[in-house]
Amino acid sequence: MLLPAKLPLEKLYRTCNPEEFGFSTTAEFDGEVKTTGQQRALDAITFSMGIRHDGFNLFALGPNGTGKQTAITSFLNGIAPGSSVPSDWCYVNNFEKPRHPKALKLPAGKALPFSRDVEHLVEALFTVIPAAFSSEEYQAQEKNIREKFQEQQAEAIGELEQKATEKNIALIRTPAGFAFAPVKKSEVLKSEEFMLLSKEEQDTIEREIENLKTALQSIMGQIPKWQRETQDRIKELNRNIASYSVKPLIAEIISNYQSLEEVVDYLKTLENDLIENFDQFLEKETDAREYFLGLPQGRLSLKSPSFNRYRVNVVVDNSKTVGAPVIYEDKPACQNLIGDIEHTSQMGTLVTDFTLIKSGALHRANGGYLLIDARRLLLEPFAYEALKKALRMRQIRIESLGQLYSLISTVSLEPEPIPLDIKVILLGERSLYYLLNFHDPDFAELFKVAADFENEIQADKDGRFAYAGIIASMVRKDALRHFSKGAVARVVEHGSRLAQDATKLTAHLQSIYDLVHEADYYAASAKRDIVEAEDIQRAIDAKMLRSSRIQEKIRESTLKNVILIDTDSETTGQINGLAVYSMGEQSFGQPEKITARVRIGKGEVIDIEREVEMGGPIHSKGVMILSGFLGARFAVDQPLSLSASLVFEQSYGGVEGDSASSTELYVLLSAISGAPIKQCFAVTGSVNQHGQVQAIGGVNEKIEGFFDLCKARGLNGRHGVLIPASNIDHLMLRHDVVEAVKNGLFSIYPIKHVDEGIEILTGIPAGEPDEQGRYPENTINGMAVARLREMAEKLRKFNADSEDEEE
Repeated sequence: MLLPAKLPLEKLYRTCNPEEFGFSTTAEFDGEVKTTGQQRALDAITFSMGIRHDGFNLFALGPNGTGKQTAITSFLNGIAPGSSVPSDWCYVNNFEKPRHPKALKLPAGKALPFSRDVEHLVEALFTVIPAAFSSEEYQAQEKNIREKFQEQQAEAIGELEQKATEKNIALIRTPAGFAFAPVKKSEVLKSEEFMLLSKEEQDTIEREIENLKTALQSIMGQIPKWQRETQDRIKELNRNIASYSVKPLIAEIISNYQSLEEVVDYLKTLENDLIENFDQFLEKETDAREYFLGLPQGRLSLKSPSFNRYRVNVVVDNSKTVGAPVIYEDKPACQNLIGDIEHTSQMGTLVTDFTLIKSGALHRANGGYLLIDARRLLLEPFAYEALKKALRMRQIRIESLGQLYSLISTVSLEPEPIPLDIKVILLGERSLYYLLNFHDPDFAELFKVAADFENEIQADKDGRFAYAGIIASMVRKDALRHFSKGAVARVVEHGSRLAQDATKLTAHLQSIYDLVHEADYYAASAKRDIVEAEDIQRAIDAKMLRSSRIQEKIRESTLKNVILIDTDSETTGQINGLAVYSMGEQSFGQPEKITARVRIGKGEVIDIEREVEMGGPIHSKGVMILSGFLGARFAVDQPLSLSASLVFEQSYGGVEGDSASSTELYVLLSAISGAPIKQCFAVTGSVNQHGQVQAIGGVNEKIEGFFDLCKARGLNGRHGVLIPASNIDHLMLRHDVVEAVKNGLFSIYPIKHVDEGIEILTGIPAGEPDEQGRYPENTINGMAVARLREMAEKLRKFNADSEDEEE
């Protein structure tokens, strides 16, 4: 078997040539910054924003920091200015049903002028109406009406008095009212004189007085009617005067909004209410503060609650909006999305009116686009359901949560819903998208389009130039020092390291953003005007150092032999595996001792980690694959008469993943064959039942973890790591590792099959079967077959002896 050669330097680290950039520094970069490598997502965005049917809202899924929001905002900023500006909206009083405020739609930029027009109208009425009612014309008409009443009353009393005189009876006015008394020779008869009259005369006088009293009562019964008629005439006069005062002002406003039928209807309703309630403009005394502040009469009165009914509450003002609005709601609470009805406290009671209706993000983005972080949306109580309800009904219905859920016991409002025409874009992780899609039946109906953002982009010329453009954009936006082309190239190389693939670049732009700012800081510390490649490297090293405490503690324990890791001897049934530890944003590799012991048994491989429930299901699956490989290779003609145990030594936490399965197979082969493994090597890689070595993750961290330990103990040229050949493209190793390989102090071997690996680890050929399926004696496989045959023979002899003893 031809063994794989050590990997050459160019395979360990793919460099980016600074000379391919057509600039010396980013100050010279004039290329357009484009979103590269996200064509699938951009096509989805274009489709979702272009189709106007219901439910085609967008969910942008991908890891945080990949520029989802930036890409979508950039796209929307490109198309939004060409769209029509949506209408303004305002709430006004419903004079017939005050609990149901009316929503008025006005052309963009018209709501605020309309609000000011109405405010100026009411303000002007504080001057116009009092002036009209204090005019000589009004005073004369009112006086005339009242005098007519007095004349009508006096005429009726006069006629009665004349009739009484004709009957020799006097009508006398007393403090208690009117009285009748007989008269003789123009003198009222005294009671003594009346008694001297004859019985017939007395009866006649009493009958006449009784008739006159009846007539008087009839007149007194007519007076309230005459008073009501007089009041009605005065009211009609007042209405006419108020109408003459109000109508010209209203007509002037109507002329500005003649084409808006709903606005005109409201103004006519407002006109009727002002005429009916004109007296409120008369009863208010002039506020002294208006005089001292130089304000028009009635300005401060407008602020009182009684005049709120005439105000216009502008909830959407698009006067400064260019095209369709693009809104990002950072705190998508329910009231921030659909609006809220606020309350004020008066005399210990919560009260509200339509002027306390507050708009939400859906109002501001209506006719445009609304971006929301999905996780934040789901964290807010009732917000997600409120958003879905608005999208389903295609209208914004503002409801008081306190009233809806009986949190407060007070009268609230039910504002007229506003029609909704909007595109909603949710931003979130992939797991969140799939959870919503699976558990919420409404989600798939309302968010029919998914924009799946890539985790990485191709590290081709376009990708590298895209990185240069991104860096130049960051520099200009945040006023940083410009980057040299060497610094840009080093950022590109680090992008490949973050992507864990030399042929890719990470799309996690937040990491690049942080690196650019950190490098700017170190360039400033070095008093440089331009950020150089060494500043980039210093920023990378500093970040690693900040998070390396645990890594160094583990290495320190290993160097002190508290954690036993052998890097020099040759030992049977022992091998150095490689594990990756993730601590926050940083990951590091660390060698782990894996040991195997074999004995006569029934062909089972015992995973000690699984037995004590410290191994995860994927790790257990990898160990079971080893049983399949061993059975297929060594138990075709005879039973596999062994039991083997595998364990990660000094492992006090859980073990998960199958990246050590090839390592465990190597140590099993060593334990079975008796061939010692060179401890100067560490191994990583998954394996299948055919012995093929498969790719794993974290290959760079694993190699560097073993390299750091060997370097601390002293590199001797024999140290190295075996990795899957399919991981070659993932290598972007640290410069000190590459330098050690260059100097022949460290080696990396790409392995395709376990037979290649076991030969490198033991120095003994793996051995290939002949035509009869027999392996050569002095090979790993031959030694393993011999050992297994010996164990099977011992097992048969033991079983035979046991049967003889039983007989």
